[in-house]
Order: sequence, then structure tokens, then C-alpha cells
Amino acid sequence: MDRARTSHGSTNYMNEWAIFSGILSNNASLNPDFYNWNRVKLRYCDGASFAGDAKFANGTSLLYFRGQKIWEAIVLDLLPRGLENAHKALLAGCSAGGLATFLHCDNFTRMLPNASVKCLSDGGFFLDERDVSFNHTIRSNFEDIISLQGVEKNLDHRCTLDHHKLCFFPSYALKYITTPFFVLNSAYDTVQFHHILVPPSADVEGKWNHCKHDPAACNGNQIAVLQGFRRDMLKALGPFLKVSQGGGTFINSCVAHCQSNLQETWFSVDSPRIYNRTIAEAIGDWYFSRRETKDIDCGYPCEKTCHNLIPLPQVPECAKCGSVGNKTLTSQADSYDGFGFKCSLSLILVVWLLS
Repeated sequence: MDRARTSHGSTNYMNEWAIFSGILSNNASLNPDFYNWNRVKLRYCDGASFAGDAKFANGTSLLYFRGQKIWEAIVLDLLPRGLENAHKALLAGCSAGGLATFLHCDNFTRMLPNASVKCLSDGGFFLDERDVSFNHTIRSNFEDIISLQGVEKNLDHRCTLDHHKLCFFPSYALKYITTPFFVLNSAYDTVQFHHILVPPSADVEGKWNHCKHDPAACNGNQIAVLQGFRRDMLKALGPFLKVSQGGGTFINSCVAHCQSNLQETWFSVDSPRIYNRTIAEAIGDWYFSRRETKDIDCGYPCEKTCHNLIPLPQVPECAKCGSVGNKTLTSQADSYDGFGFKCSLSLILVVWLLS
């Protein structure tokens, strides 16, 4: 109920203005491959990656979860505004929006039968991983969301026949997606590190606090746990990397979350790189089939091009800071409240190009 009265639960409380940077920039020098595309940002507030469709009533409160219907209504509204004439289209999302691209990619493709459609998830490859106390915290949270919001009926039916509610996790859903797909993710994603691998419930004594806020402060055992998380992510991506013909990846070792919508990490002089390619260059090469892009970075701390954005919990409204060379970068890294992803970077993007 508290969430419903904030910008995390209703557009009534959202800022009317939004920054279009990174992959949404209209500056050719900052976004060389997509600067002249039509760009739409879909604000997220439903708590289930645009997949819920249910009503909750307990006698005193009434809540409507309509993420699936919101998604469908927005795309249907965009079609006569030019989307139906698109020659090329890209569905992209960050964080919970990145998860939404897994859930809605093929549906989006079916709505654009005459376009070349591809999908991109940034920071949305959430793992079905046990936490450091060996509990399935994230699985339990996701199952609560799925049950409350009636999500399962909107998941891929081929997947649910095999995996049921687990299809909300990208690692289960990905193999059923037929649209060309790109996974952009940090192997040490801060949201997953802080809320899946080491949630507060698994670290009541705060032994991980220093490590969470400065990877250089992690002890040997903690580094080993983080490296194990990276191995599990690469293992989960293994079948996709092996059999996908049109797929792509950019899995770097930056301690960060969401990298396509910040100019500093998307395309700039000191942007993170793998094989000397920025994220923008790698995604552009993949989208336009200029070359295969299945890039995987070496493990932390070998990579020297990272900004290593570390969330700082004392900053309000999810505003986080990290160093970028000799500059200070302020970003809005998402947090997880145990009942859906909250902050404004949880979004989904529709970009298209007319012929």
C-alpha cells in the first residue's frame, strides 16, 4: 500500500521530465548507431516487470495490478503513431525493465510482423541463486510476486510447461525466446550482489557491509563467493552462448547495475570496454550484424576500464555515486524491496527506425 502512493507504484507521483542519455541520446557523437531513431521510455511502476494482471482485496484495501495490460495498451497506442511502419525496432530495458524484455520480447516481435526486431536486456539477467545463507530468498520473493499479481498466465506457455513459475527468471525463459536477443550485464551486478546473493536477511551481523560498498575491502572468502556468482552467471548463459545464432552478450566485470542509459558507461572516452569495444559499439555491431558479439570480460579485478559504481545506502531516493576517472558520477541504481524493483531506472524502452 505504501508503494502505491509513491512514484514506485503510480505514475501520479512521477516526475514529468526524464533524461534521455546513453542509448536514448539524440546526439550522433554520443550514440552513433541509434541517435536518429524514434525513442520511447515506458515508465515502470507495477512491481512485476509489466507482467501482472490481478486484483488484490483484503476487506480494507483494494489494489489493481495491471502491468500486462499497461504494456499492451502502450504498444497498441504507439502502433498508429508510427511504430507499425517501423523498418527496424529494438525493445530494451534496464533492471526490472531488463527482465521485462525477456518476458515480452517475442510478443513485441509478433506485434511488428514487418519489422526487423531485436531485444536487449541491461542488468536484467537475474539468477535463481541461493544467498550466502543457502536460502532461496529471491525465488521466494519472485514466487510471492507471481502469486499476488497473477503473473504465471502471462509467461511463455512452452516454458511454464517445463518450469512453471521459474520462467519469471531469465535463465529459464531465455531458451524459449526466438527473437534475436542481447544480454548486457555485469558479472558482479550490484543489485544481485546486494539483494540476491547477500540480502539483509542473510547478513544480519553486517559482515558484508564493507565489501558491498567497496570491493577492495572484500576478504578472500568474500571474493571467492563473488567469483562463484560470476561462474554461475556464465554457466546459466552457457546454452545461449553455444546455440544462439543471432544472440549477443556483453558480460563485464564492473561492479555496477544498468549501463546502457548512462552516457559515461554507454559511449565515452573512458567507458568500460571488452576487447577495446564500448558497450555502444558492441550492441551496434550486434544489432546491425557487423560482427559477432559474444563478449565476456575477465574476472574482477583484472578489468581496468570499469567505473565500479557502488550503491551508497545513505543517499536518498536511490541516488548513488561512483568515481569516473577524476569525476563523480551520480546514478540511480535500483534497489529491491522484496516485492518488486523500485527505482526509476527500472524501465523498458521501445526504439524504432522508419525506412
